Amino acid sequence: MILDEATSSIDTKTEKDIQVVISELMKGRTSFVIVHRLSTIRNADLILVMKDGDIVEQENNDELLKINGIYASLYNTQFNQ
Repeated sequence: MILDEATSSIDTKTEKDIQVVISELMKGRTSFVIVHRLSTIRNADLILVMKDGDIVEQENNDELLKINGIYASLYNTQFNQ
């Protein structure tokens, strides 16, 4: 399954409702989810962070936050406002 900004143009409540359904659909499947809203991928097994077309970080949410790199910076901007 490939989702490209699937929740980018909706309100927060609708996004959460859709995330529940999408999470069920993705169980046991390989999925690629392209996002700018990091809430969509917080529970992903593996997150790839790209910059200038290159993968610069890859890990799960918790590990990426510990690394304190690009992902952590974006995450903190979105969730610690």
